[in-house]
Amino acid sequence: MDRIQETDQSNKTRYSSSSAVALAIKGSKKSKYVVQWALNKFVPEGMIIFKLIHVHAGIIGVPTPLGVVLPVSQVRNDVAAAYKKEVEHQINQMVLPFKKMCEQRKVHVDVVLIESDDVASAVAEEVTKDAITKLVIGASSGGIFKSKQKSMSAKISVRTPRFCTVYAVSKGNLSIRPSDMQIDETITDDTSEISFSSSSSSNYTSTTQTDSGSVASYAALHTSSLATQRFQALSNMNQTLLSTTHGLNETNHSRGQSIDLGRENPATSSARNSDFGRALSRASSYRSIVSDPESWINDQNCLKGSPVATKLSSPNRQENFTLELEKLRIELRHFQGMHAVAQTENIDASRKLNELSKRRSGESMKMKEIIAKEEVANELATQQREKYEAAAREAEYLKECAEREAAERKETELKAIRAAKEKEKLEDALSGSTLQYRKFTWDEIVLATSSFSEELKIGMGAYGMVYKCTLHHTTVAVKVLHSAGISQNKQFQQELEILSRIRHPNLLLLLGACSDHGCLVYEYMENGNLEDRLLQKNSNNPIPWFERFRIAWEVASALSFLHSSKPQPIIHRDLKPANILLGRNLVSKIGDIGLSTILNSDELSTMYKDTAPVGTLSYIDPEYQRSGLISTKSDVYAFGLVMLQLLTAKPAIALTHVVEMAIEGGNLTDILDPKAGSWPFQETLDLARLALSCAELRRKDRPDLKDHVLPILERLKEVSDRAHHSASMITIKPKPPNHFICPILQDLMDDPCVAADGYTYNRNAIEKWLEENEKSPMTNMDLPHKLLIPNYTLLSAILEWKSKEI
Repeated sequence: MDRIQETDQSNKTRYSSSSAVALAIKGSKKSKYVVQWALNKFVPEGMIIFKLIHVHAGIIGVPTPLGVVLPVSQVRNDVAAAYKKEVEHQINQMVLPFKKMCEQRKVHVDVVLIESDDVASAVAEEVTKDAITKLVIGASSGGIFKSKQKSMSAKISVRTPRFCTVYAVSKGNLSIRPSDMQIDETITDDTSEISFSSSSSSNYTSTTQTDSGSVASYAALHTSSLATQRFQALSNMNQTLLSTTHGLNETNHSRGQSIDLGRENPATSSARNSDFGRALSRASSYRSIVSDPESWINDQNCLKGSPVATKLSSPNRQENFTLELEKLRIELRHFQGMHAVAQTENIDASRKLNELSKRRSGESMKMKEIIAKEEVANELATQQREKYEAAAREAEYLKECAEREAAERKETELKAIRAAKEKEKLEDALSGSTLQYRKFTWDEIVLATSSFSEELKIGMGAYGMVYKCTLHHTTVAVKVLHSAGISQNKQFQQELEILSRIRHPNLLLLLGACSDHGCLVYEYMENGNLEDRLLQKNSNNPIPWFERFRIAWEVASALSFLHSSKPQPIIHRDLKPANILLGRNLVSKIGDIGLSTILNSDELSTMYKDTAPVGTLSYIDPEYQRSGLISTKSDVYAFGLVMLQLLTAKPAIALTHVVEMAIEGGNLTDILDPKAGSWPFQETLDLARLALSCAELRRKDRPDLKDHVLPILERLKEVSDRAHHSASMITIKPKPPNHFICPILQDLMDDPCVAADGYTYNRNAIEKWLEENEKSPMTNMDLPHKLLIPNYTLLSAILEWKSKEI
């Protein structure tokens, strides 16, 4: 249980005349009322030194997040120290509002924090140590005098030393336990307030007895009759005054027990204070008369020696007169005391009235400020509400506009889609662009390739395998994609769309496709690709120089055809010797159109943005790699490298630098392919320079394919045609028909025989083959037998052809 105690720190003496105020309350909202009461009560009296004492229980355990309290001895030192600091911080935060309340009233305040399990003993020790004379504590509604020492306030009151006055405040009521010092002052000081203890009555009783003795000794100077009457009169007044004083004491004592703070009617309070003043005045007058017997005797002596006394001859009349005079004097002093008390009370009431008026005016000003602030707040709230409503209306309007625009946009998009479909239908109808190709089934492909036999595989690319087979009595090449993924499906559809629509003598012919499994069927090219022939990978006959000039012209014409395609130009994007196939008479055809790009004819420029460059690294346009912009000049760059390889039969890596250095050094003939024969120097130099101009790094430095490259290649082709004709007339014999050639030896047969697979072979070659193999060299299928049948018809035809050649 927490307590706060304020004490006077200006004097450490036990019975200091300038006692400060002490306050004890609970750490709750009710405590602020108790502190406020103490400030309002004691600050106007000049007591501006307070002490705040807070008593809290000792820390014996540390709580855990699970709600379990562990003893301090079982917790680490750093954890216990941190928890103690947290508790101290919470206590300081609890005391801080009370300290601020005192500082706002310019009251010096000291804060004392005591760790103890016995709150009452701790407070009593602090009071004893600093000689505190006034202590204010919070109490229950019954007060400290009716709690029978069960509450904490009662325990503190019992254990607090008797030199300290204890004030218990609760719910607007006040209970006071007076100190011994106040009782002693009541006995010795006639002008002090009436004491709250029963000893005051005894003091008054003893004083009355003494006064009665004085009156008795004074009455002995007169006759017994006067003394008797005077004593009876004073006794009656004494009884009246004592009864009044006793009632006043009881009233004051009950008010000391329970005083309503702030709830009493001002008129009732004023009347009660007036009655209290009058009673106090009477008591003071009585006390002054009774306690001053000598003055009374002197008055009687003076009265006795006066002329009036001399004239009184009758003793009874003189006694009556003296008694009446004494009564008048007593009443005069009584009313004088009452007047003095009334004046003092009037001054106090005026002062309090002024304070209340000032406070009321202050409260009135605060109320006006609050009303003004409330009006301003209401005005701001109205403005904010208006802004909010305006914003809501604007948002609703914008929402309607957005919905309307979205509906219009959707309708426009639908119209655009319908228009595009109509346009596409019209274009298809006008251009007859329906894909024209033969559709093969998957079973036909599997059967023709012998379930994709390795022996029928003739090529392998990045996107699929190529197999040689026969479909419908025609030798074909079947390209099977690795998978049916998105990218492969896109390339498949691209190549299928391009090759099914366009035809050119130097473009690979598409015979059909199996779209369900990504298979394309091409015409079969007997001499493979240009890269294998140039690098002599298959040990075939080298290509003469004049054939290379012709191949360059054929490739350029095919590229020009693609670039000028209508309605949309086509860019190959993967031109290289491996994608240039050679037919029976070394006729070149461009294949692998899967990576081609169809430019949009609506674009103002001839470039296409592609953030993921594709193709073979050595043949990719440098600007395409850097910026992602592709155009027809990208194919020109790759074509330049192809022409350099036709001249040198070397890999494309750093080939431009090698040719440039050879031309500058005059050593071009040193880097030319010697297997091609005797190169004509000037024509070869022109072709090399043309190739270097096509392979320039910057796109704008490359020549136009149609306007510059093709005219030069056509001139060189004429030179190659003349050389080819001369060579055929002098050294080259006419080639025999294909059916005269042995499929195994690739040479003219001298003893043709028919094997079990239906093909005709030279006897020596097929017999040697059958010694090591059980399958056909053409179909790669098992032979039912190894019998050979002579083909006399073919043998006679061969002999006839030889005779003509001789």
